[in-house]
Amino acid sequence: MTVLEVWAPKASTVRVRRLDSAPSALEPAKSGTDTLLLAEDGGWFRGEVTLSYGQDYGILLDDSEDLLPDPRSRWQPYGVHGPSRLHDPRRHTWGDASWTGRTLAGAVIYELHIGTFTPGGTFDSAVERLDHLVDLGITHVEVLPVAGVNGSWNWGYDGVDWYAVHDPYGGPDAFKRFIDACHRRGLAVVLDVVYNHFGPSGNYLPLFGPYLKQGSNTWGDLVNFDGPESSAVRRFVIDNVLMWFAEYRIDALRLDAVHAMEDQSAFHILEEIAAEVDAASAAEGRPLTLIAESDLNDVKLITPREAGGYGLNAQWDDDVHHCLHALLTGERQGYYGDFGSIGALAKVLTRAFFHDGTWSSFRGRTHGRPVDRSRVPGYRFVVCLQNHDQVGNRATGDRLPAITDREMLRVGALLLLTSPFTPMLWMGEEWGATTPWRFFTSHPEPELAEATAKGRIAEFAEHGWDPANVPDPQDPDTFESSKLDWSEPEQAEHAELLALYQALTALRRDVPELADPRLDRISVDFDEQQRWMVIHRGRLRIAVNLAAHAQTVPLDAPAIDVMLATEPGFVFGPDLARGENSGPGITLAAQSGAIVNLVPHRPGPSMAPGPL
Repeated sequence: MTVLEVWAPKASTVRVRRLDSAPSALEPAKSGTDTLLLAEDGGWFRGEVTLSYGQDYGILLDDSEDLLPDPRSRWQPYGVHGPSRLHDPRRHTWGDASWTGRTLAGAVIYELHIGTFTPGGTFDSAVERLDHLVDLGITHVEVLPVAGVNGSWNWGYDGVDWYAVHDPYGGPDAFKRFIDACHRRGLAVVLDVVYNHFGPSGNYLPLFGPYLKQGSNTWGDLVNFDGPESSAVRRFVIDNVLMWFAEYRIDALRLDAVHAMEDQSAFHILEEIAAEVDAASAAEGRPLTLIAESDLNDVKLITPREAGGYGLNAQWDDDVHHCLHALLTGERQGYYGDFGSIGALAKVLTRAFFHDGTWSSFRGRTHGRPVDRSRVPGYRFVVCLQNHDQVGNRATGDRLPAITDREMLRVGALLLLTSPFTPMLWMGEEWGATTPWRFFTSHPEPELAEATAKGRIAEFAEHGWDPANVPDPQDPDTFESSKLDWSEPEQAEHAELLALYQALTALRRDVPELADPRLDRISVDFDEQQRWMVIHRGRLRIAVNLAAHAQTVPLDAPAIDVMLATEPGFVFGPDLARGENSGPGITLAAQSGAIVNLVPHRPGPSMAPGPL
């Protein structure tokens, strides 16, 4: 016997049907044994059901014979439109008993999409590539959303079954195997979750209760966090958050687009989530982290609750990406218009936000709030050169190697991995992957498929892209071509860039100045006209020449010790005979950079030598 609870205030009666047979492509499963749940206060229905783990079932509301998935289903083996399957959360035997978690301070995050990370596109095939991440120096693996979504392949942001794990990836047990494998290698796991909207197909929750409210955001109808009967909706979200931490032993959640989670109540849903996660962290005895994706440029999100903030642990900082991208590529369209100067990069490296109460031409208004450099550590800001949005939302899904040269790629890696923030890499970035990462869907409904394709093409046509060059998101080749090519890291040019990334993460791990998150301890000298900059990180200097010609970058030191340079052919290792340059600065090749030490220094033996 299994106890099932269903919140369905819109229904008078709720039945659970244990199915006698599995559905087929031609005929949905409908026959089975019904159990009537008993009505309780607050719109809840509860009862014992003759249902064993592994059996299929569905929910029937009132007199309808339309079989609906369980709103809290852990397993949807037939997709979001099919019946649920009862899953045993204790079925997996964990092998990570020694795992005590990892804090975000000092982290290097690696963002990946399970369906395109490997040719197999599953959790189990992703496990086969985890050693690559360990060798790269990654500490946290961030997985794009895995909640149940319509169709076989999707970015994951169209999820509708928030408690289930997308079955084509392997389902809930395979996800646990993946997490277990990460923990055994010392890798924390970050899961991307979406609570600001539901996908366009398969959301049956409005039939049960008022999960939605009037109004919409960019992606769909608003979730009811503050309207009538919203208490149960908030509990639905909070319980989902706690499920990932408790049942899946996830280490951190990245909360998608929190600025689109409209909530006018006194106790904002984000603050309530943070409070509950803090309590869970204390009970489990390991750090549990919440990272917000936010467009607000407001540190209220990460200000402690006792200081009047929401109490989240970190937030994405798109301003850093925009400064780096515009500077490295020369692009100035759209929101890149305010960025691209060396001065802009200098500002975000020392103050986190570029728009901190300044005019945003893209928004047509002032935007953001200043960061208190003496109180807010840099590791609370997650920054990147590339991510799924910034690549996938380009019309053709082109990565940085397609829009800038190899020298600038190397400079970008240097600037990212020597910053005071928490760096995040997008899968394949470390070797300069040439495969695109495009917007793809696999909606089985013809009308929705056609509308998605036409909408995507029209969106980019408005921005000047040739519609003929915009891939059809429903074309299977759009998905297949987005998969990483794992033969590339073995090729000389890609291996060279990979070695640089490995060297930079090793330095960040072993040299305290490069992991120092104190924003008030960093300063930047630069010359906009001559196109050079020098970043001060304790006794270290990160010197960068962005000009198209070699030049001497001034350093206030009589002698320097070069620890790492982005120029190909530079050898990095403990046996390197380091040359001390006398004079007022360091001469750098065009579009190159170096980490230099103002005090003679030889790194420890953990820094393995290798050609770059």
